[in-house]
Amino acid sequence: MCGIAGYFSRNGSWASAQVMLALYAQQHRGQESCGIASTRGTHLVAHKAMGYVKEAFPEEKLKAVSGTASIGHVRYPTRGSSALENTQPYIIETLSGPIYAIASNGDIVNYDEIADELRVKGVHFASNNDGELLGRFIVYYHEREGMEITDAIRLLMKRIKGAYSAVFLAKENLYAFRDLMGFRPMMLGKVGDDIAITSESCAIDILRADETREVNPGEIIVVTPKNEYFLQYNDKPLLADANGKHQVRRHCIFEMIYFARPDSCQFDEYVYGVRNRIGARLASYDDFEADVVVPVPDSANFIALGYANAKRIPFDMGLIRNHYVGRTFIKPDQYVRDESVRQKFNPLRDFFAGKRVVVIDDSIVRGTTIRKLVRMIKGAGATEVHLRIGSPPVKYSCYYGIDTPTREELIANRMDDDEICEYICADSLKYLDRADLASCVARPEDFCFACFDGNYPLPKD
Repeated sequence: MCGIAGYFSRNGSWASAQVMLALYAQQHRGQESCGIASTRGTHLVAHKAMGYVKEAFPEEKLKAVSGTASIGHVRYPTRGSSALENTQPYIIETLSGPIYAIASNGDIVNYDEIADELRVKGVHFASNNDGELLGRFIVYYHEREGMEITDAIRLLMKRIKGAYSAVFLAKENLYAFRDLMGFRPMMLGKVGDDIAITSESCAIDILRADETREVNPGEIIVVTPKNEYFLQYNDKPLLADANGKHQVRRHCIFEMIYFARPDSCQFDEYVYGVRNRIGARLASYDDFEADVVVPVPDSANFIALGYANAKRIPFDMGLIRNHYVGRTFIKPDQYVRDESVRQKFNPLRDFFAGKRVVVIDDSIVRGTTIRKLVRMIKGAGATEVHLRIGSPPVKYSCYYGIDTPTREELIANRMDDDEICEYICADSLKYLDRADLASCVARPEDFCFACFDGNYPLPKD
């Protein structure tokens, strides 16, 4: 999971400022590093740094990457180490100079196969990250095989398997494209005569776009100084269902549970609405009375609100979150995650004393974070802590853009529900059922649930 942005300006050279705003709105999608690349027609300029967007782009840095079209990226690492060389956008040098750049959100299943093929053809890689692979594939077939860029992207969609929502700069033009199944979100907006591309609609909103829509799976968007046009991988359903009539989509259900901002509209669904319905479903599992419902902020806030409204139990923010620590789930190693939990959450003094508390969280991955929180709440005086989880047990690794650990690290593969409940020191534990989760979205057949049920829409190797 990362965040991308692209902006084409026909009225000036400050596309980079718009991209920075979009990245800032999507900072929740990745806090490890960020970058912006812009075109000035004959060449590209770029700046990349570790850390947050606001820190990386003071005014002088933003001016240094001004241009008529810009792309940007906030990174959460899936493939590749936490280092500057794996920061996006990637600038791809050719004999003509630095005229290509790419930023991508997702993960490539057949990375090694395609990378080895390109190496045999003389292509060299500066990193081991998916975004660079996509960019070098396009540039190779455009520069050395003479393909139009759109044809090279079509070939990419045919050959490369996995999740990718990408923005690509080539000389003065901006391209955007999305994988055939639409695993990761991608939005298009028009800002007057300008074009904006973002991962989430909350970023399109901050740019004050007057027309917005989702980029279709398999769609290729081309924006030039004179016009823009929209292509598909081909004219038939991209991946037909059993009846050969409809395109198969496999949107990531975890976006709706955890990753996306609640004010975003992802996959034609309002995120906050889905989370409210998840909470109401969880509430139907319980017939006991509690004193208060408390979310683990922030992704569980609307799940907890839906639970509290359905049960008519008071909802309150008993845990206060430090928003400057970042999301513990997407920290690169366990030690940093453990330290972040202690720095990130603090219980309100005297709030929990003598109360029976329902604590709502979006998921349990390793179990270490929620264990510390339950013990913290009990240490603050709660008499009972009942944990309710807005997703089924996470039992399978994700290969489409989420850095879930190996199956051995996933607590649901090592313990049953009773053992997990004892380990995290809760008085009771209930997960949302897979069927009930599916009922919370309008078209469940369009979603990928592989991290819960192991039904991968693409082969893992």
